[in-house]
This record gives sequence, C-alpha cells and structure tokens, in this order.
Amino acid sequence: MPTRRDLLRAGLLLGGAALLPRWARADGGSQSDVLPSPFLRPFAAELPIPPIVREVPGFGTSRIVPPGAVFHDIRMREGQHRFHPDLPPATVWGYVDATQPGAPLTPGPTFVSRLGRPRVVRFRNELPANHRGFGVPNMTIHRHGGDQLSEDDGFPADFFHPGEFRDYVYPEIDAPGPRQTQGTLWYHDHLLDFTSQNVYKGLAGFYVRFQDSDPGDENDPRGLRLPSGPFDVAFVIQDRVFQSNGELVYDQNNHDGFLGDTFVLNGAVQPFLRVQRRKYRFRVLNGSNARFYELFLSNGQPFTQIGTEGGFFEFPLTRRSMVIAPAERVEFILDFSSAPQGAQIVLENRLEQRDGRGPDGPAAFPTPLLRFDVGGSAPDPSVIPGRLRPPFPELPPPTQRRRFEFARSHGGWVVNEQFFDANRISAQPRLDDVEIWTLKNGGGGWFHPIHIHLSLFEILRRNGAPPAPEERAMKDTVVLNPNDEVDLRIQFQDFRGRYVFHCHNLEHEDLAMMARFDTV
Repeated sequence: MPTRRDLLRAGLLLGGAALLPRWARADGGSQSDVLPSPFLRPFAAELPIPPIVREVPGFGTSRIVPPGAVFHDIRMREGQHRFHPDLPPATVWGYVDATQPGAPLTPGPTFVSRLGRPRVVRFRNELPANHRGFGVPNMTIHRHGGDQLSEDDGFPADFFHPGEFRDYVYPEIDAPGPRQTQGTLWYHDHLLDFTSQNVYKGLAGFYVRFQDSDPGDENDPRGLRLPSGPFDVAFVIQDRVFQSNGELVYDQNNHDGFLGDTFVLNGAVQPFLRVQRRKYRFRVLNGSNARFYELFLSNGQPFTQIGTEGGFFEFPLTRRSMVIAPAERVEFILDFSSAPQGAQIVLENRLEQRDGRGPDGPAAFPTPLLRFDVGGSAPDPSVIPGRLRPPFPELPPPTQRRRFEFARSHGGWVVNEQFFDANRISAQPRLDDVEIWTLKNGGGGWFHPIHIHLSLFEILRRNGAPPAPEERAMKDTVVLNPNDEVDLRIQFQDFRGRYVFHCHNLEHEDLAMMARFDTV
C-alpha cells in the first residue's frame, strides 16, 4: 500500500491535488475550500487542568521491571471533546488513565514522576481500526525529552495496532548530570509519516518530573522552594481550525506546516484562570504543529524565566517576552501579589505567522491566549531563588564532530540531502563520548525547530557567536532560523540502540526531515 508520503510525492510531481481531500474533518467529512473557524468568545471557559495519572497494581509483562517501579495503565481512545461552550463536541483521539475513565481526552493525563523511581506504563490501543477522518490509528509513544531504551523511545516505525498494547519502561535514572534539573517533559504519538495528524487530533500530554533540588514542595527547606501544588500550573498552547459543527479540520495536503486560526490551551479555546495574589510557577509547552508564539503580558509585567525544556538556568532571567517554537517548553514565575483583587491580566501572543515557513514578525494586534483573574491574597512561602543550579560541569574534549543540513529538496524535506529511511544509520555516536554537532539551515526562509532524542544538549555557538541568555540551559530542541548554523555539545549516555533526530514542524517531520542515529 502506498504511504501518505508516497501519495504526497505523487501529488507534488503530478499536480495530483485530487489524490487526497484538501481539507479533512476528524469525523470523516471534507471540504474543498479553506474556511475560517467560526468566531468564538474568548474567556468563556476556565483553563482545564488534566488529572494526574494514578498508579495501578503491578501486572505481568515481558519487560524487565526495575526495582521499585510503579505501574500505570493508559488507553488511547476516540471520543468527543468540547473545545468551547459555543461549539458542539468534536471527534478527537486522546490518552485516558484507566482509573479515571471520565476525564477529558485531550490533553492526556499528566504523569508526575521523580528521579530514582522508575515507571512501567502499559499503553493500550483502543482506537477504532476502521475510523473515519484524518489520522492513522497505529501508535508509538515518544516521551519527549526522556532518557530511555530505544524500544521505549517511540521509534517511528515501532508501532502497534488497534486491539494491541505495548509496555514502556521509563527508568528515571537518578545520577549526577544535566537531567538533575529537568522538570517538564511531554509525551505524544510519533507514528512514521502521520505524527502531525495524530498529535493534531489530540494525542499529547505532560510528563512532569521532580528531584531533590526541586521536590515539588515550596515548604521544603532542602529544595529551591519554587511555587508548588495548585500554584504549579502546566498548559499546552495549540492552534486549531474548527467547523461550525465543532469538528476539527486538517489539511492533509499541507506539507509546509499546518496553521490553525483558533488558539487552544489545555483543550479549551482562549480560557481564563483564577489566580490568587501570590507567586505561581508556569510550565508552558508549544504543542502546535508549526506555529511559533511570542508571549507577552497585557499589563507589561515581565516574566521571571527559570528554565527551558532541558532544565534550569543557572540564574533566573527577567524577560519582557518569550518566543517559543513547536516542542519547546518554558518555565517561568509570575507574581500576582502586587495586582489588585479583581484585576484581569491577559497572556498574549504578539507574533504574526501567515504560513508554515515560520514567524513573520510582530503582529499588528495582540491575540489573547489566557486571562488571569486575580482573586484574594494567599499565604506564599515560595521563593524565587537567586541561583537555580551550579554551572555546567567541565566535559572532556570532543571526540567527534558531525554536520547536518536541513533543507527543502526533491519535493519534500531532507537531512543532508536525504529523506528519512528507518534502516539507514546517519551517525553512530559512542556512549559517553562528547561530540560537537553542527546543525545548518539550508535556507529558503524556512524555520526548523530541531529535536534530538535520548540526550539533552548545550548550545555552544549560534552563527559563530555565544548563545543568547535564554539559550544557556540544557535543551532538547533548538530553532534554526533562516540560514542559521548552530554548534551543539552533546553526550549520549545510558542506552545503546536506535534513535532519531528531526524537525519538529510536524509536517516537515512527516515529509521526511528526520534521520536515524545509533548509539554504540
């Protein structure tokens, strides 16, 4: 059977736009013209907070179970989700904790973990084999930013079908190293050629992790005492297109990067969040397929950014705005103690983007994403530490230098002039060796957020200059702006096997801007 990539290539070569419906709905319908979403009132619903995944009794598995492991049971299902009170429910796919079957489907439930406590997660594929609409119900789960065996990493070709399950082991190795401050991961589908459709349809969720320095308790004097409990809030920003009947719409022929016209946070269109007059910690994920955001606050208040997806900065960073690319995460603290009760402060996007090429610059008007409704005062034992972590340790000299160029070619997206081939090995780094990877944007005015599996990395240089302050933390995703060249220092550890790196503009990834590497 031809794959979607084969069909897209045929369409590009033959002008075969009729090979696939231009716009497909999640419920199986289609439309021939690009229609905007209906107008939806902002701030009509409260920001949903996904439930925390619960433990289940241990079950039999063919996997080697690490000592002290806890077990979870997650189902992938199709169902109905209401994104806005003025819209009928939409057909979505999502992750469901088997112990909480009535929870919303998307985003999925949040794993809350701790270094040193391994987890075994059974993912059951209960999606309909003969479904309607876009997406393909063969599943592989990637814990994005995680350190795990190749068979647990969500290699794009390692999928399982409806009616089957697969057990994933997350070791949570507690050892000195850069992961000691990494707190905000996420999990999502990673199916070869169809990641964009499956994630857009709802298959994504948070994986939050604590450790000794960041125990998740603002009253614990042994830790950093960052805001915790209900004052530690994670939300994912996504863009979607809706029909008037509430159904999601997706362009299956768009291989440049799909953009929605409506902003959704934790599954709700432009919601509000009630906050008290004290400090909050926010973990923000850009879960969009291709859209970049620049976050501002309507009252001009700055953000106190404490880290990125790879962990903490050495020192907190005060920022007026933050640009966040697909797959990136930012962690920051907002202090509402000086805001009067009854104040309304809006988190805004002020970055214009017209197509999948990337951001076009400042928008003429801000777009509201989330409104903070300030209530009364609350006790606040949390602090903003003067220092979040020690300096990065000295590493041995690099033993290998590699160069990868990301470009548009042959009617699709390539790495070093090659489409992804699951059987072709592009690099074989040795465990514990330090390497320098140079990532080059091949031009054309395109932006490419590049994600490397298995290991976090440190940005050494961007276009020959030291990185900006907001890039001086460990990362798992780096943005290549048009014509950029970025040098990374990376050290793969713990696991031998096959992994991938790719553009996280998901349409670029699916039309084959991805490469395999094997750690040896």
